[in-house]
Amino acid sequence: MPFDEDAAHWAAGPALLFCPADRPERFGKAFERADAVILDLEDAVAPAAKASAREHVAASTLDPAGVIVRVNAPDTDEFERDLTMLQQSPFRTVMVAKTEDAASLDVFDDRFSLITLCETAKGISNARLIAAHPRVVAMMWGAEDLVASLGGTSSRKTNGRYRDVARYARSQVLLEAGAHGKAAIDAVHIDIDDTKGLAQEAADAAASGFSATACIHPNQVSVIREAYQPDAKTTAWAHDVLAAAEGERGVFRFRGRMIDEPVLRHARSVVAHSR
Repeated sequence: MPFDEDAAHWAAGPALLFCPADRPERFGKAFERADAVILDLEDAVAPAAKASAREHVAASTLDPAGVIVRVNAPDTDEFERDLTMLQQSPFRTVMVAKTEDAASLDVFDDRFSLITLCETAKGISNARLIAAHPRVVAMMWGAEDLVASLGGTSSRKTNGRYRDVARYARSQVLLEAGAHGKAAIDAVHIDIDDTKGLAQEAADAAASGFSATACIHPNQVSVIREAYQPDAKTTAWAHDVLAAAEGERGVFRFRGRMIDEPVLRHARSVVAHSR
């Protein structure tokens, strides 16, 4: 399981790549390129191909430690079929699409670790209850399905920035995940060619406390990894301030800045995420 259970930390790395489960010829390449691959049985697969997609997942020989399987929403017939397949497979990290009700997760036994995808108005509204479920190890949010569930047409403004409702949902999932000791995963950036926008969003996600960002194209992996990697200047400062703290008691002054425990926690986080 790609989590450090002692903290809300994604241990595999920050770039999680979706791969359609009906394209088995892509599984290996996606697995090699990303920190974890999400084999998608939901939106990336046409209804007529879902049965064969399950067969491809069941037959996969990928290392389960680096694989997440996204299943269909709990209120669908496909979900039941997905669950039956997973119980007979080696894969145990499951992303549950359109999670809206914590009780719907009770069908998973303690063999499974769940990533809940809150991407509807009801899912965002119930984020606190969902985060508290004992099988949940991480939460992710989705912008496009969220806006669609509200009857909207676009999650972003003409300048490329999220609308307020999407920003609220993003913050809600991050806060509830953190409050319950779970990891938080940021939504995909669907404009594949907008590497600048992706880099900005991923850098903001890392600074805000997200553990990873999902993506839909292999070329986005390196952008996300770079964004989550602290720069050399910040890393050097973190090492220096932590070294200085060893000889101090309580609050102290370092290079013109007041240093207290919250600042030291930030520094420890930088060191933990640096190479």
